[in-house]
Amino acid sequence: MSISPLMPVYPRCGVRPVKGEHCHLIDEDGTRYLDFASGIAVNLLGHSHAGLIGAIQRQAETLMHVSNLYGSPQGEELAQKLVDNTFADTVFFTNSGAEAVETAIKTARAYHQHEGGDTNRTELITFTNAFHGRTMATISASNQEKMHKGFMPLLAGFQYAEFDNLEHAKSLMSDKTAGFLVEPIQGEGGIRPGSEEFIHGLRKLADENDLMLVFDEVQCGVARTGKLYAYEHYGIEPDIMASAKGIGGGFPLGACLATEKAARGMVFGTHGSTYGGNPLAMAAGMAVMDAVATDEFLAEVTEKGDRLRARLEQFIGNYPDLFDFVRGKGLMLGIRMKVESRPFFVHLRDNHQLLTVAAGDQTLRVLPPLVAGDAEFDEFFDKLSAGAASFAPSN
Repeated sequence: MSISPLMPVYPRCGVRPVKGEHCHLIDEDGTRYLDFASGIAVNLLGHSHAGLIGAIQRQAETLMHVSNLYGSPQGEELAQKLVDNTFADTVFFTNSGAEAVETAIKTARAYHQHEGGDTNRTELITFTNAFHGRTMATISASNQEKMHKGFMPLLAGFQYAEFDNLEHAKSLMSDKTAGFLVEPIQGEGGIRPGSEEFIHGLRKLADENDLMLVFDEVQCGVARTGKLYAYEHYGIEPDIMASAKGIGGGFPLGACLATEKAARGMVFGTHGSTYGGNPLAMAAGMAVMDAVATDEFLAEVTEKGDRLRARLEQFIGNYPDLFDFVRGKGLMLGIRMKVESRPFFVHLRDNHQLLTVAAGDQTLRVLPPLVAGDAEFDEFFDKLSAGAASFAPSN
């Protein structure tokens, strides 16, 4: 048998973590890595947060799964916590970000196809270089051909507009348009925040035409940017929002949040999930929300993000042939490079035990755990400096 037991869909590297300690991962051979990737913005409380671990342990000893045929006091508690702290009136829990986006897509379409709606409105306008997941619907919502190869035909119902180009989005509107699906800050696309003009413009178009504004905050949500959710930076609210990654702190959990109006089509029998909202995931989610959904914690993330960005902007000036500029919000930062970012990301990982994440648009993602402090930032710059000094870009 030539195929590996793990289906070979990932180009797995030689790093093989077996343990985590705060902001570090420890390989099976004992090598320590500074983790400023955070499982791609997942491990926001690091790898050994006592509150999160304790909540999971206590719940595992009590009740892990019962199915959604029964009442869910655990789900009700977390849903209420999210409703109290966001624009939303109601929440559907999933196991992943892709499932949360799928639910958001269905919710946006169901809004128009519910009684009294315009059933012709089935299309969502999405945006170039977006990443919404790996299901058939979510790859269809992206214009990235690398995700389409081998899986044709795509699902119908999506139009692609240029990201941060309001006029292009407006030009694609028709009597079939159900709404807009957008990451307010693109993650995989290169840590690219949408401009205020763009985000406000989408909100205005949605309001004027009774369309759904759907935010994908799978990567940028849950305190990552210094706000609980990134939409707060813009002073507007979406109708529907997908959340995941950091919301479970490392435990698989996602959520689709919506206003009462937007969720009018999501009635009995329209959607479901075997595992979604299980008590174990709800315990993890509550522990995360208890830790991050406070003014003090969010202010700390903002302050740390400002300091990290200022140091990065000063640092990259030492290597003008390598780095271009820094962008992002809070502790969701990207260093745009003047060369391809992936070889540098590999160099930092393999030669300097620093974990970051490559992204589109020649960008290196810097996504530290939100609990990282001065010691971890100093170690980060030591490793980044050594990596930059020893890196030889290939032409």
